[in-house]
Amino acid sequence: MEGLNRRKLSFLPVFAQAVAAVAPAGAMAVIPALVFPAFARGSAAPNLVVTFGAAMALMVLVSFCLRPMAKRMAAVSGLYSYTAKGLGQRAAITAGWSAIFGYGLVAMAGLLAVGTYADQILVNLGVGLAEPKLSMVLAIFIAMGAAWYLMVRGIQISAWFTLTMECISIGLLTVLMIVYFSLNAPAVSFDSVFAWSGDSDSLWIGIVVAVSAFVGFESAATLGGEAHKPFISVPRTLTWTPVLAGTLYLLAAISQDLALAEAPLAIMTSSTPLSDLFAQTSPLFAAVLDLGIAASWFACTIASLSALVRILFCMGREGVAPRLAGRIHAVHQTPSSAIMVVMPIVAIVPLVVIVSGASPEQGLVILFTLGAYGYLGAYLLASASLPFFLRRIGEDTYSSWILGALTPLVLGFMLWKATSVSILTGSLQAFVYAGVLLISIAYSTILKVRSPERLSSVGIYDETVDADLYRGGSN
Repeated sequence: MEGLNRRKLSFLPVFAQAVAAVAPAGAMAVIPALVFPAFARGSAAPNLVVTFGAAMALMVLVSFCLRPMAKRMAAVSGLYSYTAKGLGQRAAITAGWSAIFGYGLVAMAGLLAVGTYADQILVNLGVGLAEPKLSMVLAIFIAMGAAWYLMVRGIQISAWFTLTMECISIGLLTVLMIVYFSLNAPAVSFDSVFAWSGDSDSLWIGIVVAVSAFVGFESAATLGGEAHKPFISVPRTLTWTPVLAGTLYLLAAISQDLALAEAPLAIMTSSTPLSDLFAQTSPLFAAVLDLGIAASWFACTIASLSALVRILFCMGREGVAPRLAGRIHAVHQTPSSAIMVVMPIVAIVPLVVIVSGASPEQGLVILFTLGAYGYLGAYLLASASLPFFLRRIGEDTYSSWILGALTPLVLGFMLWKATSVSILTGSLQAFVYAGVLLISIAYSTILKVRSPERLSSVGIYDETVDADLYRGGSN
């Protein structure tokens, strides 16, 4: 891990990384609105509170599995390294590819959301453009350039920036929702909030989409080498981020269930349903809301890419990815080469969605769902690693074996149900993710046969060095 800016991040920047990756403000505004209409076309929509409650419970279970490993190992690649120490190197390759797939898809969705809501700001302000796609494309290029600059300059700068953006965005969203309900109180009814109106099939896909609102909370584990006290700050972040985010999402789900229940079909099926809803009351309020949502998704893009490039950096150092990915910026001590490789790939997908004329709303659903598949696959392998990880160091317990068995079973069952429903509806998303898994398995098999020494190097982590030792007055 030589070259990284080690032991510099206090608890708040580590927590900021997880919060920004989750993007609570953006997720509060976008994900519930996507869940509601996505399954309401031709069938009953699942209850938002039940859907997000189940997703929250699932993510809390995952955090319980990751916390013990984070308290014992300072990893630069998070789930990838945990899996290597628990289930072995070949499983780690699959977990790493799955995590990279998840981080990449959510970063793409983040950029697409930035472009979509940047264009919506102009619409609500009454600024007409001859070519609406142009504003979206420009917004994505600007966001990509700003993200590259902040990431190369260092995780501490980008973490503080993203935390500030999230706090402002959450504040804006909360105030605007209060104002909206103050002006529209007679039109809302609480009867529908806890009423079940969907079926079990819609619930499973709904949970997968809802899970995408939580994914990224574990990204703090990729800062194990750069955190000042990794065995304290990382476990605390893993524990509290899904709980705090889940509480916000349940409140947002209730609010949007009330707000969207009687909304016109044009708003429910819009790419920016919450913004369109606010525009009915005040276009200016809607523009402010759009700005907060765009800022939140920009922060999410930075945090997701920061986690992704650290996994790629670790793989580059191990030799299972191109060595170029393991190079460090000489001045800023960041994985700049991995950043340069990843940025164009992540940016091209949202640009293609916009230029092709595809619906941004449908693009977001596809990207979030695919990203959730990637995260859930990585979570499953990392959670299953817990008892084996602890057994290696003689600290396994009955509870760790129960937790390490229960969590993967629940994750696997949910993935299986969601995949079955997805296939029956003709969606190719499950096949795309299955293809990624098969390629990762084939790659690890090739490594085992042709380069066993490279495969055996998987699982490096941050070790104590002489400079870390306390030397009294000399420190």
